[in-house]
Amino acid sequence: MTFSFMNGSPGVNETDDALVRKSQTGDRQAFEELVRRTARLVFSRLYLEVGDVHRAEDLVQETFLIAWRSVRQLRDGSGLRPWLFSIAHSVVVDATRRRLRKKRMADYEPHEAMESVPDRAEPPEESAQREEERQRVLTVLRSLPEEYRLPLTLRYIAGADYETIGQQLGLTNGSLRGLLSRGMARLREALKDE
Repeated sequence: MTFSFMNGSPGVNETDDALVRKSQTGDRQAFEELVRRTARLVFSRLYLEVGDVHRAEDLVQETFLIAWRSVRQLRDGSGLRPWLFSIAHSVVVDATRRRLRKKRMADYEPHEAMESVPDRAEPPEESAQREEERQRVLTVLRSLPEEYRLPLTLRYIAGADYETIGQQLGLTNGSLRGLLSRGMARLREALKDE
């Protein structure tokens, strides 16, 4: 018995390079497979830069939209991940510039209708404390060497499993577990010292 969706759809066993070539001819399914393979990695990198889950998710979407539009410019499929990181970095820079422009142009007087909306958020001191702690951990995480920073972010922030992280970073299960263990020890030590 054969399934129709299997015919002509990109296989899990295809290389990134083969999927890039298919994407360059307009094959959306091939590009979607590339997105599936790299989304957590791109999210982790963006999250490290911006420190906000929702903003990082928005920037991931923007990164892949730009990547889809410009995939024909990618010359070597083996350079997919660095190319995506380059696009992601540009997206962060552009978003930051837009945000600063909006802040300068914003009218800071609240509208009357907004004043009547009840605030259901947690108390400001709890929110501030949680944000301060999150920023402290992010700062320490960013100071760790790349070999620890990215696996820790993928595992504990993006929620990726060991197999996915190993595939993304080209590591064996044992190497990955060692990096995560040593990275977590360094993170804890740095947080204690702070």
